[in-house]
Amino acid sequence: MAKQNVSEQFVDILARAGVKRLYGVVGDSLNPVVDAIRRNPGIDWIQVRHEETAAFAAGAEAQVTGELAACAGSCGPGNLHLINGLYDAHRSMAPVLALASHIPSSEIGLGYFQETHPELLFQECSHYNEMISNPQQMPRLLQTAIQHAIGRGGVAVVSMPGDVASQPAPEKSVEHALVTSRPTVRPGDAEIEKLCRMVDEAKRVTLFCGSGTAGAHAEVMEFAERVKAPVGHALRGKEWIQYDNPYDVGMSGLLGYGAAYEATNECDLLILLGTDFPYNAFLPTDVKIVQVDVRPEHLGRRSKLDLAVWGDVRETLRCLTPRVRAKSDRKFLDRMLKKHADALEGVISAYTRKVDKHVPIHPEYVASVLDELADEDAVFTVDTGMCNVWAARYLTPNGKRRVIGSFSHGSMANALPQAIGAQFTDRNRQVVSMSGDGGFTMLMGDFLTLVQYDLPVKVVLFNNSSLGMVELEMLVAGLPSFGTTNKNPDFAAVARASGAYGVRVEKPKQLESALKDAFKHKGPALVDIVTDPNALSIPPKISADMVTGFALSASKIVLDGGVGRMVQMARSNLRNVPRP
Repeated sequence: MAKQNVSEQFVDILARAGVKRLYGVVGDSLNPVVDAIRRNPGIDWIQVRHEETAAFAAGAEAQVTGELAACAGSCGPGNLHLINGLYDAHRSMAPVLALASHIPSSEIGLGYFQETHPELLFQECSHYNEMISNPQQMPRLLQTAIQHAIGRGGVAVVSMPGDVASQPAPEKSVEHALVTSRPTVRPGDAEIEKLCRMVDEAKRVTLFCGSGTAGAHAEVMEFAERVKAPVGHALRGKEWIQYDNPYDVGMSGLLGYGAAYEATNECDLLILLGTDFPYNAFLPTDVKIVQVDVRPEHLGRRSKLDLAVWGDVRETLRCLTPRVRAKSDRKFLDRMLKKHADALEGVISAYTRKVDKHVPIHPEYVASVLDELADEDAVFTVDTGMCNVWAARYLTPNGKRRVIGSFSHGSMANALPQAIGAQFTDRNRQVVSMSGDGGFTMLMGDFLTLVQYDLPVKVVLFNNSSLGMVELEMLVAGLPSFGTTNKNPDFAAVARASGAYGVRVEKPKQLESALKDAFKHKGPALVDIVTDPNALSIPPKISADMVTGFALSASKIVLDGGVGRMVQMARSNLRNVPRP
């Protein structure tokens, strides 16, 4: 049996850790690893057109499967391109292993061609970031990196010079059993007892949920029923907590709707469950606040806490719910449910008025039709910007669908690359990229990756020929829009020229049939929909005290843009409110 080299050993360990594919672009220092993959049946090389796509795709794969995913870049510029997607994966707590191949080890520190210092560059977007400088470090260093990525939830980076990758692997290397899943974390009895007393003493309890409620839907609903608490959510909590939720009062934040803001500010005990919600302007300052989070570094960094609870949401609620006294007073809950329904009724007309005749097409209408036609278990990847608004307002979660975006990092161009990673996990599952024309064109080259691998991703392109969210930011800041207009081609023609299915939609009556035909197509498809760039209106209550990006002023601001099927759910929940 031929002796392994370091690259072959590296690839073997990745495969043993459950990695099924490595996304990247081949090149010089990375070539030994790619060649090892070529000869290893347990792992596939996925050739993308840009390494940023590789990192986004790996991050999306990890979020869909909950398992380790991997990407790679060649030395210098190659691995530098990974960094934005790795930031996104890290902030999304997606377990990703990144290989940053390096220049020849004998040239490090001498200003060699394409020299960078990966161990410095990736420090902020990883839990672990080390270089393999000699074969004896394998496989322990890689195993340690894998355990950091999986155990802590996020990115681990391994850099390796190309000459080290080609050297013989040590004959008697130590191979540990690999960590492939995360444990549950239960709070201590003292914290549970303190939380129990606070809940029992409170008259009005509100729950505000984030992505940390994944897998805890039943426990949250049971607790909400026991203490008669309205349940609001952040954007990343929407897919996990909004469905089958008779206590739902909507979403808070810039894209918020309904009564979530009122519920969080009018209670006397706010419990933050698995959320690192960054917009503290929306959080109350005069109520008691408890935060439950599996990552202790998140506790208390957004608001002053009366109690910090280190634990995952499901285990915490399993311990807590049986201990708290059941509440019978529904007055606060019912008042918030009514406010929620009234708030939704107030904005729904924004998108229902003559939408079937409005040209350019209302993007709200597009999102609503898309929500109706998409599969019950579809994966939606959502571009940052106005697509976030439409996804937040119109996509209906049901416990089977997934919604993935750059919700914490806020990067442009994420939807198409994330759709690639999501689709590779299951070619038979519907994957829809909700792309804006700005985000799509930034990494448009990787539309060719869909064609190359015949990935059946459906790109629904909201084409308003502008950077809509940036225009909104300028408007709110009192600035004229500048540098936000895009001169776009016929994207459907570009798709067809690339070998994919492409159709352009300019009138509302064409929309439903165009989406249906694209969804029926077995390969990649793009639906280029010309949408109204002026679709978003701002309510009259605006404070001039604004900050950049997605953060808002200290006042409550809600975008007026319709809410799709959520109003139906709110009406349904109101039917459960006892009549006087």
